[in-house]
Parts: sequence; C-alpha cells; structure tokens
Amino acid sequence: MTQKRCYYEVLGCSKGASTDELKRAYKQLALKHHPDRNGGEASAEVAFKEVNEAYQILSDEQKRQVYDQFGHAGLEGGAGGFDGGMGDVFSHMQDLFSEMFSGGAGFGQRPRRGSDLRMQERLTFKEAAFGCKKEVMVHAPARCDDCAGSGAKSGTKPETCPQCRGSGQVSNARGFVMFTTTCPRCRGQGGVIKHPCKGCNGAGVVERPRKVTVSFPAGIDAGQRLRVPGQGMPGPPNTPPGDLYVEIDVEEDPRFERDGADVVTKVNVSFADAGLGAEIQVPSIDGESTHALEVPAGTQPGSVFTLKGMGIPRLDGRGRGSMVVVVQVEVPQALSERARTLLQELDSELRACAAGEASVEGRRRVAAAAK
Repeated sequence: MTQKRCYYEVLGCSKGASTDELKRAYKQLALKHHPDRNGGEASAEVAFKEVNEAYQILSDEQKRQVYDQFGHAGLEGGAGGFDGGMGDVFSHMQDLFSEMFSGGAGFGQRPRRGSDLRMQERLTFKEAAFGCKKEVMVHAPARCDDCAGSGAKSGTKPETCPQCRGSGQVSNARGFVMFTTTCPRCRGQGGVIKHPCKGCNGAGVVERPRKVTVSFPAGIDAGQRLRVPGQGMPGPPNTPPGDLYVEIDVEEDPRFERDGADVVTKVNVSFADAGLGAEIQVPSIDGESTHALEVPAGTQPGSVFTLKGMGIPRLDGRGRGSMVVVVQVEVPQALSERARTLLQELDSELRACAAGEASVEGRRRVAAAAK
C-alpha cells in the first residue's frame, strides 16, 4: 500500500499554519495541478486529488485536531480501532462515555443523521464575481421511494427488535456497573426487517443521480466551500439527511487576475496616446461594458491606475474592490519610410528639449550658488 504523504507537506505549510495560510496554499496548488490546465495528465490529476484531500481535512477544525493527534491513522482506522473515518472517532468516544456512565447527564443518545457529502463545482470568472444559481448533479445514494426509506416491503414495516425492544441499545451488568451498548441485532435501529423492499434490498436507499440547486453568492472565490443543508446522504428512518458541501473552483479569465476583491488588468496604449495623453476604455469584469480612464501626457510603461469600486463585490456585502490598471505602451514593429523619418525628427526634437531643460536647470543652480 502506498504511504500517504503528510497533509501539511502536501500543501507546503507548517503544522502551525493559520486557516488563511492553508487557504492560500490550497488555491495556488489547486490551480497549478488542475487537470484542465495540464492536458488531462494522470500525474496532475493525482496531485490535484491529493491537494483537495489535504485541504478538506485541515480546513475542518475537528478533523485537523484529530489528524494532528493521530495522523492518517486517526482518519482511516489506525488510532484505537476506528474504522469508519471522522464520524466514527467521535462516535467511539461517545460510546466509551456511555459505557462508563450509562444514563449519565450530558451523554445521552447521540442525535442521528445522514452523512455529509462533498463535491466540487467550477464557476466562470463572471459567475464567481457576480454570483449565480446553478443546478449541480449529485451522484450519491438517495432515499428509496418504494419504501420511503424504511427498507421494508410496501405494505409492511420493520418489526420491533426483540433483543432491545425498540430502544436500539442493550444493557449488561458487570458487577455493580451497568454498561449500555448498541444492540447487535438491529444495529441501533430499534427494528428488524423481515420482508425487505425489492427496490433497495432492505437498505432504504438507492444509488441515483439527482439535481440540487445551489446559490453561489457574489464574490465567492476558489478554495471556499458552500454548505447546502439537507442535501447530503439520507439518514436512518425518521432522521434528517446530512449536508452537501460544495468546494469552489474558478476558471481563469485571460483579461483579469484576481486578488481578493481587487482585479488587475493590463491595457495597451499607443506611443502617441502615452506621450500626448488620452482617454482610453478599460474592460469591465461583467464582459459587457467598459470604464473610461484618463491617461495623462507622459505616461510611462508600467504605470498603474486604480479605479475604485470597479472590482469584485465583497462577500460581506460591503461594496466592491478596485480595478488596478497596468499600462503597457505599444511600440510599433513595422514602420514606413515616412514614419521612420518622423520618428527620427521626433527623437532629435526630444533630445534637444531634454538638453535645453538641462541647460536651464544648470543656469538656475549656478545663479542660486552665486547668491
């Protein structure tokens, strides 16, 4: 069996890394190894899955705590005999307390519900910026319609378990101490099925894809996660289902680079406009309109201008970020003879202007020194 790498090593973070540091590392590595950006290479897909797995564990406070204490064994079955993942770790702890203090205050029967589901959804740059509603396809077990999730054949119902009499738990006295454990016959269900449903073979669930409508808020970014209540795995009869967690991935836009709520874009300006000054049009992040920007005379290559309130809407609803515009001056690659002559004349004139300014400045300094 292949030895799993340390999750902190996968993300390139230290064990004491903050939540923000983990998020930044995940975002960079997820973009780097995304299969769509690597031509579907198998190694990239493996690395992408490894990064996602590491972030899912370390971004969850409870899972991270168990991982820090027990390592991979605590998540997969090596710490104290846990064999079902994180849910079983805490369930096992509660079972221990139940056995030691049967009926004790604060450690009653644990509320039961379905397991949570996790999936990833990719949004366009515009969808992430302005928010959207999308139907996502969830491939997971769903409650059986034939038996309404009971597992019993239509017209019948589970019978009360004779061993625990419907409580789901059995108690045994050991000396002066009463120990309570899950009923081995009905596995805590409180009932047994004598006539199982043919549609689900008594499981109460069937494997089928289903559509779930998810609302993605404006300003959401790659690496963030949405919780959709009640759309996870179905629970035992008469218990609520788990939740669906949607991990966000965002497509790159060739025109923009996102930095939180700010957006960086590069615009080309002609040599003449940079020298003389002009009003240019900057593309909007909505892809449909433009913003006017005054470029002053003498603008240099790499000059930066900021358009406040033209960036990404903030998740907390407190306005929008800025658009940072970086000017790139276009230098013509092909020149006609007349254009070449004019440029040579312009170059001579500019050199003369520069020399004249230097001469005037020199005379000013001499006069100042004489005083």
